[in-house]
Amino acid sequence: MVLANIRNALVYLRLLMFSRHYFRNWFWASLRCYLFKRGLLKSNTMIAMCKDGTKIIVHPNLYGFLVRGLFEGFFTDLRCRDGAVIAKNFAIPIEELLFSNCVAEALRFGWGYDSSCGCWLRDGVSFRHMKCAIIEVFDFGEYRYLDIKNKVVVDVGATYGDSTIYFLLRGAKKVIAVEPCPEEFKELLENLKLNNAVDKVAPINAALASRRSEISVECSPGKAFVDTVTLGDIAKVVNVEGAVLKMDCEGCEYDVILNDYEHVRLFDEVYFEYHAFKTKIPVEMLLKKLSKDFECKIVSDQEFYKWHGFSERFLGLVKCIKR
Repeated sequence: MVLANIRNALVYLRLLMFSRHYFRNWFWASLRCYLFKRGLLKSNTMIAMCKDGTKIIVHPNLYGFLVRGLFEGFFTDLRCRDGAVIAKNFAIPIEELLFSNCVAEALRFGWGYDSSCGCWLRDGVSFRHMKCAIIEVFDFGEYRYLDIKNKVVVDVGATYGDSTIYFLLRGAKKVIAVEPCPEEFKELLENLKLNNAVDKVAPINAALASRRSEISVECSPGKAFVDTVTLGDIAKVVNVEGAVLKMDCEGCEYDVILNDYEHVRLFDEVYFEYHAFKTKIPVEMLLKKLSKDFECKIVSDQEFYKWHGFSERFLGLVKCIKR
């Protein structure tokens, strides 16, 4: 523990000294960033004065990210007058970093920012903002095991449309995209337009549950009260027999599988991320229920657990094929 603290202190000191190359008020800006991270500073805005005299108003965490990005080299320059950082051969607006996360990973995997569309691009796929979920789906291959060609996919926990667009690119006939969070849903619709995918997707702004009600869900920036929809409701408007059910819904998989199994069993394939750390219910309960009609196995790999920081006991991916 002592050695780890010393190493962290040395890294922070190197970042502090490095920040002098880009900011005039490097000491006070770094101090405010440090105090904010320790919970000793409440204000979530600060002024950073660049070497050219330009003042930029940034979140303390964003200031720290800029310094680390320049230090580690995934940003090659800072152009404060243009309000941008340079990565490889393109500019990224500094304000874009407020809406995007996993930018360093995105750059490593070859994603780029296109100012003409104000979006992130790679291989003809576009997203308004870069999100960690995009990396998980397109680069870590979370859904590479799914057989979705020419099938209907019910995408529960569609978030920003990352998995929805991935399924369409893999040949899905139609996707029912279920996402409860208002801001994520709004961005999902925007990303569908960017990828000319509106006609192949039926978006539903609701949370999946075993019965109709109104519930509170964790969203960004906070909790939201949303209506629920059931698989039975979805089955009334689209034929789900032979379809694929994907669930990444922060615990709703337990409610749906345990309490609405009559509709779950209609699908040919069920693929879900289980969140035992949230529900306090072991995944074995879900596997036992599903074993009536499906052959299931946990397919999450070491890269998955390294990324999420959990063990198989608490989190994982399960693939189930109907017998």
